[in-house]
Amino acid sequence: MSRAARTLRALPTLLRIGVAETIAYRAEFLVWILTTTIPLVMLGLWSSVASEEAFRGYGQDDFVAYYLATLIVRNLAGTWVAWQISEEIRLGSMAMRLLRPIHPFVAFAASHVAAIPFRSLVVFPVAVVLLLSSGANALTREPLQLALIVPSLAIAWLINFSILFALGTVSFWITKMMGILNLYFGLFMLLSGYLLPLPLLPSYIRGVAEWLPFRFMQSVPVELMTRAMSQREALLLVGGQLAWAAGTLALALFVWDRGVKRFESVGG
Repeated sequence: MSRAARTLRALPTLLRIGVAETIAYRAEFLVWILTTTIPLVMLGLWSSVASEEAFRGYGQDDFVAYYLATLIVRNLAGTWVAWQISEEIRLGSMAMRLLRPIHPFVAFAASHVAAIPFRSLVVFPVAVVLLLSSGANALTREPLQLALIVPSLAIAWLINFSILFALGTVSFWITKMMGILNLYFGLFMLLSGYLLPLPLLPSYIRGVAEWLPFRFMQSVPVELMTRAMSQREALLLVGGQLAWAAGTLALALFVWDRGVKRFESVGG
């Protein structure tokens, strides 16, 4: 049986295992969900700033729509795989995973995809609040943008997962990864639109942020939900996501291939 066919046959089992792990480690899952509430804090801050008049084109309704959409995207497209890989390498349990016939990228991905339905338990109430609140006035009604939201979320998840998979794999060389992961998360919060909309950044930072992968893993789905744009711009944004998804996936597999060879040679 080819490796691809074997992987396809194993996917239902991998997804069931992922659901079981999410239920078994529900406390850790809840902690992760609670750490994604920064947009609510920023919503309160920027709503106060725009309470009397719009700030750089953003009124209160715009900030409500933006930060609730940001919370939705972060919950659906975020992942913690780097921490999981780093821990398995540190404890040595990665050796058991390498004995399985499924590539670890697929196994980890299936496990994390299986957790997404549980995240929707948090996302759905937020979406309802968004639709019923004043922020609904700032949501897009363009058919193409609405049609691109779900594919954009899926691609954003893949970019997130691939980058964090690559970072987690660096643990094959570096035992203490928390400093690197904290630096990465700091850059993500600033340059992805997670803390504040990219147009509010200083022009020299915004010019760089618009081309980095951070925007395409977080801000692009939010922009599709909340910003008026031409059909051409919407398609270009999703095309940029696809390009970054292909690049980061190739990077993740390359780093893994190099790292696991080192792991096998050292571990014997």
